[in-house]
Amino acid sequence: MRAVTRPVTNPAAGPPAAPASPDAPDVTVTVIVYNDAERLPRAVASVLRQTHANIEVVISDDHSTDATPEVARALAARDPRVVYLRLPENSGGCSAPRNRALEIARAPYLMFLDSDDELPERAVETLLAAHRERDLDFAMGAVHRIRVDGGRRTTWMPHLVAERRTLDGIEADPRLLFEHLSTSKMYARAFLDRHGLRFPEGIHYEDQLFSAQAYCLARTFTVVPEPVYRWYVAPYAASETASISNQRHLLTNVRDRVHVQRLIDAFLVRSGHASLREDKDFKFLKHDFRMYAGDLPYRDDDWLAAFADLMTPYLDTLAEGAYARLPRAERVVLQLLRERRLSDVRVAARGLGHAVAPRRVTPDEGSGRTYWGEEVPASAEARRELDLTELELDTRPFFTALLRHEITDVVRGPGASLDLTVRTYDPALRLPVGPQRATLHLSPGRRRRLTVPFRLSPVRPGLFEGRVRLDLAAVRLPLHGFEGLRHPVLRLRLQGRVHTGILLAPLRFPPLTARVPYRAGATPHRVTVEPEGHNPGRLQIHWQPTGLTATVLSPTAHRLSTPHTRRAARLAANIFR
Repeated sequence: MRAVTRPVTNPAAGPPAAPASPDAPDVTVTVIVYNDAERLPRAVASVLRQTHANIEVVISDDHSTDATPEVARALAARDPRVVYLRLPENSGGCSAPRNRALEIARAPYLMFLDSDDELPERAVETLLAAHRERDLDFAMGAVHRIRVDGGRRTTWMPHLVAERRTLDGIEADPRLLFEHLSTSKMYARAFLDRHGLRFPEGIHYEDQLFSAQAYCLARTFTVVPEPVYRWYVAPYAASETASISNQRHLLTNVRDRVHVQRLIDAFLVRSGHASLREDKDFKFLKHDFRMYAGDLPYRDDDWLAAFADLMTPYLDTLAEGAYARLPRAERVVLQLLRERRLSDVRVAARGLGHAVAPRRVTPDEGSGRTYWGEEVPASAEARRELDLTELELDTRPFFTALLRHEITDVVRGPGASLDLTVRTYDPALRLPVGPQRATLHLSPGRRRRLTVPFRLSPVRPGLFEGRVRLDLAAVRLPLHGFEGLRHPVLRLRLQGRVHTGILLAPLRFPPLTARVPYRAGATPHRVTVEPEGHNPGRLQIHWQPTGLTATVLSPTAHRLSTPHTRRAARLAANIFR
């Protein structure tokens, strides 16, 4: 074991690369860790079982205060390929641990791994083979995102890694700016040293700046479709343990994200890559801002005002062409925020990603244009961004019509039932005057569905309201049980055509749990009704087989005695009467 504890004082450039010795590793994988003794062994084990075994593993500990040092030393004692490096004080970020490890790394190729993630077994072999085929600055591959709350696996930015290709510079495909992870890549040490490229210290979202620099400085790099990283995602982690990306409720998080964008902008100009600015701005709007947008309906006025103060000055610097490439619904949210129409921001943001209409639109008889909201915008910029004419709200086929279905009230009914009050907004007046026949549909499996007809009565032109009972015990499930998530939908018919739309749940909606024995001989289930996360709050139902047969419906939040859940229960008092 080589234990390294000394601090290093020149992170900007690092030492010159030493000649490789006969026993030098081919690849150094740095595993950064802070207070993660439980998951560190899994991360290190994923490196040690690589099919390419001539590697070095540097555990770079950002001065952990838990059992991480003991665990790391034990790992190093068991395998001579493992080196333990402990920083003399906590840096508060990912950059310093990576930079300190770079200074002792012995291999000509470098990779980075976080302690809560893993490398697939062939990751090193795959990326190293790409380097040995051609003289590359770095090679990159696919990232598998795995949700820890259910195991669902998806590929990060799959369209960017769908096929093997070698690019002579980022200009060949600026879309790759969306893939800003440093951990999905294997870098040639000579490339990093030639440009003095190190992780920026003292900032968050350091990967974005480091990756932008690597893309712009690289002469040649290869993309491979094989998976090279497993990224474990905990979307509902407690705020104190959530990743930086999941701490979007913190205004400091917003400030950090904007700050790193400004650093990237300055680098693009300084390095002669100003032509990439529109592509980079589009990436910011489509990815970075979009991450906050789904949460905006849940923020109060003070938070939204502070968010606008931080975000709007930067939004005003972005290329107009970047806005033009966005879907109209996202442009509306951005414009409303820039105008500080905070209550309208909440309404517009709730429908993102699900073809949900605004509550109202306003036609301008003079121009023939149709605008979001209750009046024609005053400025030319607002008219451009809030113009919905291209959506053809009044002429598109009915099955694609833009309507909006909001649950405005939820009352517990008998047994395991809920009485829902639903408002349907029809801003383009597609529905005929008078009561509408609607149907609530819930399909937990093929050939198994619940269909509940009800009536939507007119309140005013473009607004209907109705009441429907959702009886969870009436849903037919397989005898062996069913586990999964489903989202009820509302269906309307017009002249033989059917429109299907999502149901937006109340924002203040603590989860409700029912334990239901569906019928004699069938598997009983625990069923939870709740909004779908924070984007955009669809009504969601989760079935889980269980041996319990109680049929009492009770708010889950009431079972926990914490200030947060007591507050949630008080807020819910007006909904669950």
